[in-house]
Amino acid sequence: MRTLVDRPAGSSPRGVVLMLHGGAETGLDEVGSRSGPYVRTRLMAAAIGPRLSAQGVGLALLRFSIRGWNADRGEPSPLADARWAIGEIATKYEGAPIVLLGHSMGARTALHVADEPAVVGVVGLAPWFPKDDDVSAVAGKELIAAHGSGDRITSARHTRALLERAEAAGARTRFVDMGPLGHYMLRRTGGWNRAALEACLSVLRHI
Repeated sequence: MRTLVDRPAGSSPRGVVLMLHGGAETGLDEVGSRSGPYVRTRLMAAAIGPRLSAQGVGLALLRFSIRGWNADRGEPSPLADARWAIGEIATKYEGAPIVLLGHSMGARTALHVADEPAVVGVVGLAPWFPKDDDVSAVAGKELIAAHGSGDRITSARHTRALLERAEAAGARTRFVDMGPLGHYMLRRTGGWNRAALEACLSVLRHI
């Protein structure tokens, strides 16, 4: 069952960050509260939430219904959950710009739902960005990706290639080099937290 945890920054925040956790290429299993990707994102939310709130920015954390991307197979995917969550936030905080902050599969999900009117940008952490993925949803918006060269699950090289295509399609892009770090954000968690926080606030400053 999908869930949305909302950490508001007052009734009229100047923006809201929606966090989307990682998953797998395929799989229809339910995402439990102890799922590794969800727990990692929840820990990041706890770390950056107070700092966002101090800047007048709210934070929401979505738990997907299922663990797999599946969209390429015509099966249920996290895209529907993400669009639902964006709609919930846009209704509750009318007019507040939304930044999508996704890790791995969550970043790919964000890339594909960024065409929602309330969304102003996407921040991907160790993103799963196939180099030939559709980038039309981020045209006219901001796309920031933080990736480490030690990632053996997703490809920093593919991320750079996708950013180039997104920029050519009209997105404002930036690559954040995380050095030799890997995929799961278990090393130098403070560095990942800072990268996420700074990127989200940067998107909101540029609108």
